[in-house]
Amino acid sequence: MKAVIVCASVSHGNTKRIADVMGRVLSAPVVEPEQLDPAELSACDLVGFGSGIFSGKFHPRLLQFVRSLPEGERRRAFVFATSGLPEPRWRPFSRPLVRLLEQKGFEVGDVFSCRGFDTWLPFKLVGGINRTRPDTGDLATAQAFAQGLSGRLR
Repeated sequence: MKAVIVCASVSHGNTKRIADVMGRVLSAPVVEPEQLDPAELSACDLVGFGSGIFSGKFHPRLLQFVRSLPEGERRRAFVFATSGLPEPRWRPFSRPLVRLLEQKGFEVGDVFSCRGFDTWLPFKLVGGINRTRPDTGDLATAQAFAQGLSGRLR
């Protein structure tokens, strides 16, 4: 199985830590959106797309990369994120990215998210929230998530 993880992690490295754990399990390189030629994705069996959540949305660099992808054959993908606040059930922040990927020809089977250190206003005024996240429990959960993906694809 050939896999790659496209990750935009800009504030505190939260999402990169999660991506690195998943990448080790999947034997997948973790790359920034600008480091990958979209044509390379056609050779992949699985592609992960992730970033921190900013004002309820994935990072603009990741979204721009996905928008630039050509429509293509069905490929497996997963989405992951870190955020200061939990994903609201009534308006999941993952839904727009999942839909965009599906429009591009990806079959998005799984979504992972966990809390992360966040210093976005107004949290910055109190020194941020979730200072210790992602923690060892989050990293173990990310590892188990990736093992599940790997097991279903082999």
